[in-house]
Amino acid sequence: MGVRQLGWRLCYELLGARVRRPEWAFMNYGYAPVEPGAAQLVLDPADEPDRYCIQLYDHVLGGVDVAGADVLEVGSGRGGGASWISRCRGSRSTTGVDLASSAVALASRDRSGPGLRFVQGDAQHLPFPDASFDVVINVESSHCYASMEGFVAEAHRVLRPGGHLVWADLRGADAVPRTRAELTSTGLLAVHERDITAEVLHALRLDDERKAGLVQAWIPRPFRPLLRPFAGLEGTRNHEGFAAGTLRYLSARLRRPD
Repeated sequence: MGVRQLGWRLCYELLGARVRRPEWAFMNYGYAPVEPGAAQLVLDPADEPDRYCIQLYDHVLGGVDVAGADVLEVGSGRGGGASWISRCRGSRSTTGVDLASSAVALASRDRSGPGLRFVQGDAQHLPFPDASFDVVINVESSHCYASMEGFVAEAHRVLRPGGHLVWADLRGADAVPRTRAELTSTGLLAVHERDITAEVLHALRLDDERKAGLVQAWIPRPFRPLLRPFAGLEGTRNHEGFAAGTLRYLSARLRRPD
């Protein structure tokens, strides 16, 4: 495990151990269409507070029918995304895997859904047999990994022929070409790729007041300066990077050849 990956693991272990509120289900930046009159995703009332985070999952899964599929989320965090997929997208089974054992414990305690389970594991050494999933989803997690190519190789290995890897994450603008090459480094075929920086920044702006209030209400005072950048609040580095164009947010859908 690299130094960077170890640092991220310690961070998430601490968050899982110290902030155990079940209402905190998602940790991604969110997605909000910028086109006027865009169709509104229909959500259950209980999911409405997390609309923008769920919309990112809905965008990433666009074009992939997970009904009756075995789905793996790598980097499942506090479990909100995997739970939404299991409850609302009709998957046969949904497995969330995360490096932080405290996050796995929280998700197992707080999330529910048909065929839903959470296990502890490393994205670069997934604890599953070859060809065991139809869809692998990875949302805003891969920037923590020591090796992007190592993760993609593992995603390729656990996918069944014809299965899909759906992915979204942030990268420095100068790292975008390298990231695109890494996604296809093991033979996965790129089906669709988009720069969704505008939509992610729009979601951050729309959700800024709510998130700032949650940081104030849920996070112990000593950790608030760390959580503000983590949440992408206005005035923090990533938020300003998206606005300036030095930081980009990409999404992609790739398929394992038949």
